[in-house]
Formats: sequence, structure tokens, C-alpha cells
Amino acid sequence: MNPRTVQRPISLLICALGGEGGGVLTEWLVDIARHAGYPAQSTSIPGVAQRTGSTTYYIEVWPQPTAMLGNRRPVFSLNPVPGALDALLSSELLETARQIGQGMTTPERTRIISSTSRTLTTSERMHLGDGRADTDELLRLVRQFSHEHHLFDMGALARECGTVVSAVMLGAVAGSGLFPFPRESYEAVVRAGGKGAEASLRGFGRAFDQVSQTRQQAGVIAALLDDDAAATASVATTAAAAPGTLPDEIAARFPAAVHDLLRLGFARLVDYQDRAYADRYATRLSRVYEAERAASENPGQSDEKPGETFTTTREMARWLALWMAFDDIVRVADLKSRASRWARVRREVKAGDDDLLRLYDHFKPGVPEFAALLPPALAARLNAWDARRGARGRPAWSLPLKVGAHSVSGMLALRTLASLKGLRARGGRFALEQRLIDTWLDAVVSGLRRHRPLGHEIARCGRLIKGYGSTNERGKANLLHIIEHLAGGVDAVAATTAIAAAREAALADEAGNALDTTLARHGAPPRPVREQPIRWTRRSAV
Repeated sequence: MNPRTVQRPISLLICALGGEGGGVLTEWLVDIARHAGYPAQSTSIPGVAQRTGSTTYYIEVWPQPTAMLGNRRPVFSLNPVPGALDALLSSELLETARQIGQGMTTPERTRIISSTSRTLTTSERMHLGDGRADTDELLRLVRQFSHEHHLFDMGALARECGTVVSAVMLGAVAGSGLFPFPRESYEAVVRAGGKGAEASLRGFGRAFDQVSQTRQQAGVIAALLDDDAAATASVATTAAAAPGTLPDEIAARFPAAVHDLLRLGFARLVDYQDRAYADRYATRLSRVYEAERAASENPGQSDEKPGETFTTTREMARWLALWMAFDDIVRVADLKSRASRWARVRREVKAGDDDLLRLYDHFKPGVPEFAALLPPALAARLNAWDARRGARGRPAWSLPLKVGAHSVSGMLALRTLASLKGLRARGGRFALEQRLIDTWLDAVVSGLRRHRPLGHEIARCGRLIKGYGSTNERGKANLLHIIEHLAGGVDAVAATTAIAAAREAALADEAGNALDTTLARHGAPPRPVREQPIRWTRRSAV
């Protein structure tokens, strides 16, 4: 007997992050079922999504109207049964994969409706390298363990419609045809929600149309091909960010395989500083491209043929742009004073048109932040003064600030600070960062000329440069130490292996113990120990 033909409740498991309205969505669905005349029941398991558990809601709906049951009443389950779930609805891709890992879905039965958006977990954010879960692998998992799937970015659609994710999720459920309710029943309950109902209906309608059109297209394909697998196919849609325009004269200097990352990097640096700085980025990257092209034409360098992917140039296009757009107080002020940021905050706190919003930003700039905007000689004197204070056991000097971005004076202060891009280019930190970048760039080009994989591994060491403050300084020190003691080895193949191992060790251990062990294993000296002042504190009387 086909289990899909047995009369039983229609089961739906909802997974939502905190604050996304999963409880409201559940109430909507139960109210819709009752509005349409169907028996329904819901239960919830509260949790802290993506941290110590997941926030889930479980709904069962009997597929026959109450009027047809007479005096009989269905008995519903209080919790989902692994492998017996009709549909899984999720607002976040990793939460979807988590439920699949718990055996909730089966490819013979379960319909998965999921957002493709990601909200990074704590463990992903803490990783020194790229700790993000592989999105392609998560999507493959969804397709493998679903009878039918509908994937799109629900968060982006909600933002476009000015509503909450729960309204978009409701539209996706309605468009999937999971429940035997007419569209009018869904809209009637949403419309009765009062304030925000119009925006919720917009999000509902957009999601409904997107999912229902996908199902119709799959049905047409199934009819044409007479293929059962085609009937379960769906289209995963993602909203791609529109990159900036890449000038023709810049694009002509690079192969097409590099254009996507080059376009993003060029646009980032125009926004960060100016067109001249972006041109400097392209000039630097062209050195890498020319060296890699020459290496690819040498049959002894690698198996990759000329005109292929140019993997090292692509790596450098990414990490070079990120390093050149290093974070400083000017950049922070610029980002915090943009209209897009104000609109995002209003959206996140759900402020209405008639609501007053106060937004305070807290800064604590120290000597390095102020010295960064001073000429190199003056910056060196100021940093030396701060270092002498630290050597005497004094805490680092800083200036705590509280700036009201909602006020005229606060916004004027932020915009004034953001306008100091000219001082940035003349400052001591800018000059230092450019020297370090050129050191890394020269090592990549030299490595490509010696042994193409060696240059590629040195380029990938750009991953070590991240964050700000001590994290950023430590990453740069590790990069320079690796280049100085491992890149110039006589055996280029051995140097390639050593650099790859050292980079992964540096990313795996913030304290640097793994890196020091790896350096010693490959014959390189350990990193120099930094002096730390001894601070004496008076014991308080008990």
C-alpha cells in the first residue's frame, strides 16, 4: 500500500530562528484551518535556534472538513515522528539540514520548503578561517532527502516587501498546495492581523506566486517528459548582489575567469577610497596575472593550460581587495552613517513610520586609531609614547565615546570623520599597510615564477589577514614570518607543502601553538615571543 494514499493527518514541522515569528506563523495556520473548517492541532518546542537547540513548531491538519466527520474527532500527535513527516518548513538553510540529519525527512514522502539564506552559528563565526558550512553541500542534502523541494531566499523577499519572514513562509506553504485550503482563507486570516497586514499580504503573495509557479513548471515538464523525477523537481532561486561596473580598460587586461571577483574588488576599493586606489588594485593584480600566465605556459609548472581558470589570480583578487580595504575609524564612521544602515536598523527593530528611533554608537578609539591618520613620522612618535606607557604597566590609552546617530550633531560628527579619506591616504597606517601588501605581493609573484603551486599557496595566506586590533596584527605577523622563513626554501615543492601546512595551523589555533609546532617541523624558527609587562595589583582587604 502506498503510504501517501493512507488517510492520516497532514504533518508540518516549522523551524524558525528567534524573533522571526514562528509562533505567529503557527497560529496563522491553525486559524486558517479552522476558518476553512478543518480540524487542526499545533505544539511547540521552544529553544535557542542555532545555539543550544532549535525553535520548532509542529502542526497536524486532518485532510477532511469537520462537517464530514460527524461525531468523530481525529486524534493528533504531539510531536513529529522521524520519517513520517509530510512537509518541513524552515527559514534558514542550516536548520533545514539539521532536521534532515535527525532523520525527519525522507525522499519518498517529505516536501521541503526552505530559505537559502544563512545566519551564521557561533562556531562558524569563531573559526579563524572560513568556518562557514558549505552551502552547496547543504543544498545537495536537501535535494537528496526530499520528495519535492522549494528553495529561495525568504529573508531577501521579506525585506523587499517590507514584512516579516513568517508572512513569506506562510505564502510558500500556501503556494505548495500542502493543505487543502483556498488562498482566500489564508489571506482572510492575515488581513485580520491589523497593523502590518498590508505588508504581510505583499510578502504572502510574492512567495505564493513563486512557489506555485515552480510547481506548475515542474508539472509541465513531467507531462512532457513523462518522468516521475521531473515532477518532484523545483527551482532554487537566489538573489545575487548586483556588483559594481568594471571599466572596459580594466576588464580587457584580465581573462573572463577573473572578472567576477575583480569586479567586486574594484567596486569595493572605489567605495573605500577612490578610483585611483582601485586602479592601484588592478595594477597589483595584473602583476600576479602576468606571472601566472607565464607559469601556465611552462609545461613543467602545472597541469593547468593557458586560458583556464587562473586560480592564483582569483585568490589574489579576493584577498588583495580585502586587505587593501582594511578597517579603520574612517571606514567604521562611513558605514555607520549610511542611509542604508539607518533603514536596516529601523527594519530590524520594526519601527513604524510614526515611531521615534534613537540610535547610539559606542566607540573607544585608542592611540593606534588616531595615529593612523597622522603623517608617518608623527604617527611613529605617538605609537612609541603609547608603547612606553604599556611597558610601564599602564593600560592602553583610549577615549570612550557615545555618539547619537539619530541626532544632527551625532550624524554630523560621523560624516565629518567619514570624510577624512584624504588623511587616511597620507597617514602612517596606510603607508605601513601598503608596504606589507607589497611584501606579500612580491612573494606571490616570485613563488609563481619558481613553482606555480608555491605562488598559489602564498596567495592563499591572505586568509590570515582579518579582523582588527590585535587579531589583525597577529595575522600580519604570522604571514610575514611564514614568507620570510618558508617561501625561500631551496626545494620549491617542499616549500609549497610547508606553507600550506603553516597556514592551516595558523587558522586552526588562535594562540599560535599549532603554528609554532608546524614551523619547527619544517625547519623554521618559532615566532618571536612578544614582551608583556608585569602588572602588580594591590590585594583588597577582606
